[in-house]
Amino acid sequence: MLKLRSSPPSPFGRKVKLAAAILGLKDRIEIEDANTADPSDSLRSQNPLGKIPALILENGDVLYDSAVIVEYLDFLAGGEKLFPAGEARFAVLRNQTLADGIMEAAILRVYEKRFKEPKYRDPAWDAYQAAKMARGLAYFEANVPAEPSTTADIDAGTLTLACALGYLDIRFGGDWRSGHPKLVAWLDAFEAAVPAFTGTKVPPAPVPDNDPALLQ
Repeated sequence: MLKLRSSPPSPFGRKVKLAAAILGLKDRIEIEDANTADPSDSLRSQNPLGKIPALILENGDVLYDSAVIVEYLDFLAGGEKLFPAGEARFAVLRNQTLADGIMEAAILRVYEKRFKEPKYRDPAWDAYQAAKMARGLAYFEANVPAEPSTTADIDAGTLTLACALGYLDIRFGGDWRSGHPKLVAWLDAFEAAVPAFTGTKVPPAPVPDNDPALLQ
């Protein structure tokens, strides 16, 4: 059996979990929580970067990061399900990269608050990351994907976008929603088409100060 090292709030881990559900591979994966802040956690020997998610294969090899893992799962499922063939593949890869970037910027903002005392925080750094998020959301609002009706309509780009928006709901109180009505409608359609999206939700929570228990 495959083993996924992750944590419940991680949007990148959620991306892998949703991919597994969409591809019919959920029963082949055991999920094991990882604490990236704990030096004794075996994660650091599984992924030298100490980051989640990491997928441990049956032969002991480890794959990371989420983009690599999702493509591997697509391969296991026969291929060309989340990544189309031909030229269309590149738009999907681009959208996946942009949505990944929104999540990365959001997590960096979370880290800034979680690991630094208020007097050491850098408002300019936070604004820099927030601007990345804003530009990414503006792009997707102006180029909103077609609303999916079944899991067959999902690709790696739209899967990642849903996880990015879900993470902003968890950590930033859904502030993105007021300025992006098309994305709100799209995410509602995504959730209706992908029941696992509801099943992988965690409760919204503010970012606590100086609490490294769950990094993402």
